[in-house]
Amino acid sequence: MVEALLAAPARLGRVRVLAIDGPSGAGKSTLAARVVDELRARGCRTELISTDAFATWDDPVAWWPRLADGVLRPLAEGVPGAYRRMDWTTGVPRPGELVRVSVPDVLVLEGVSSGRASARTLLSHLCWVSGGSESARLDRAVNRDGAGARADLGRWQRFERGWFAVDGTPAAAGTRLS
Repeated sequence: MVEALLAAPARLGRVRVLAIDGPSGAGKSTLAARVVDELRARGCRTELISTDAFATWDDPVAWWPRLADGVLRPLAEGVPGAYRRMDWTTGVPRPGELVRVSVPDVLVLEGVSSGRASARTLLSHLCWVSGGSESARLDRAVNRDGAGARADLGRWQRFERGWFAVDGTPAAAGTRLS
């Protein structure tokens, strides 16, 4: 996947964008961390942004304009971007700290809807991570987020099932991992 990414053209100004998409609990964050480490070991200036910094239970995907306006457009113009990470410390999401994003060689977008159809022309490569059965993914997500999140995670899974079917993300991916 890294070879395919680096062989692909930059489509966000001079920045190559890798989207690692798939359902919750599939292992996207773990894979993204490994890819970022590999890219940096090769000397690539790399930035990582997770959709978890934007999404909330009630707004799983409509937040995209904040990412586009704050990060993608500036990077396409060769200037740093910034966004406000969601702060969940009170249990209710609210805009939190300002995160600055330097202009990288590679931007890794990780998370549900990172490879959305409306952004695919900006992507150098799209990776889909399926992560096994829905019940196994739910168990992993509950282990990560806590038992109190089980109902929200179940609702999230139902949403993302429909989202991916309509958006066509798995079929559009250049790399598919299970």
